Amino acid sequence: MAGARFALMPLFMDRHDFADVTAQDVARDHAADLKIQAKYGVNYLTYWFDYGRQATFCLVDSPDAETAAKVHEHAHGHVANEIIPVDQAAVESFLGKLQHLPAPGEIVTESAFRTILFTDIEGSTAMTQEMGDVAAMDVLRAHNRIVRTALADLHGHEVKHTGDGIMASFESVTKGVECAIAILRALDEYNETSDNHPLGIKIGLSAGEPVTEGDDLFGATVQLASRICDQASTSEILASNGVRELAIGKGFEFVDRGEVSLKGFPEPVRIAEVRWRG
Repeated sequence: MAGARFALMPLFMDRHDFADVTAQDVARDHAADLKIQAKYGVNYLTYWFDYGRQATFCLVDSPDAETAAKVHEHAHGHVANEIIPVDQAAVESFLGKLQHLPAPGEIVTESAFRTILFTDIEGSTAMTQEMGDVAAMDVLRAHNRIVRTALADLHGHEVKHTGDGIMASFESVTKGVECAIAILRALDEYNETSDNHPLGIKIGLSAGEPVTEGDDLFGATVQLASRICDQASTSEILASNGVRELAIGKGFEFVDRGEVSLKGFPEPVRIAEVRWRG
């Protein structure tokens, strides 16, 4: 397990016992903590949500337990049932089944909550007709290599290949957005150095609780990511407003794109662009 001590303040872990709470509810609370924590000199590093047990655990750097509790109290009012000091060895014991110690601000969840990412090769049908099947397959393989490399680097899970794109999921909102950015940066490098037909990729992101069946994911969260991807232009990342809210404090730049009407959704949906160049 990788990961060094995040800060020099004492490290605490707290536990919240809930009833009838969803992963989205907990994520909103965490985002509220991040908005005000600097006022108290506190750093809420990450959290874990166990849907089955209806329990949330927060890992926090704080001068003391009382100050950490004040952040929860003033941000959303959900004060922990218990908060204890821990050292890194204890944290690693708690996270034994994870492969890495989360980075500051990274959200890890033990529930059905996922960040969903869709890629789509722009103009794939026209490209195949123009180039022929063999050349078009070379471009598709380049897409697959770029996306799968980013997924491997950022702990993403490939759910399925859609023919002209890939659907993937992440337990961390941070990693999902980072992966989208990594894909388009690698795409730029590929297009600059390759003699093949230029490759255009667009990306859509959403976050929520998809329905799991076998190795696949279904439901409104998946449909939303797919529809948002359809709205994107070449080399553009569009995300649901939920992704934008959950990424508060993570260092990403979002630009509000307003509300759009999406097929299958009765109400307009607010989306945002993730800025990745610069």
